Amino acid sequence: MDLQARLKLIKKVGAKFNKKIKRNQRVKRTETINYDRYNINHYTDASRYAEEYYGDRMRQTTRYDNDWN
Repeated sequence: MDLQARLKLIKKVGAKFNKKIKRNQRVKRTETINYDRYNINHYTDASRYAEEYYGDRMRQTTRYDNDWN
């Protein structure tokens, strides 16, 4: 394979790679925008979350918190 053919192949593969990278960045950006707006993993009421998932354990742990003040 001569130098010119090799450079042409590198340019072709590089263009394909750059196109793929740009597409992935665009897709990632749109997914991130939607994910931030509708984050289903974000619990807005911390006290309700603690009560629902930790209940008695949370109360036992935090029972003596005010004694240190």
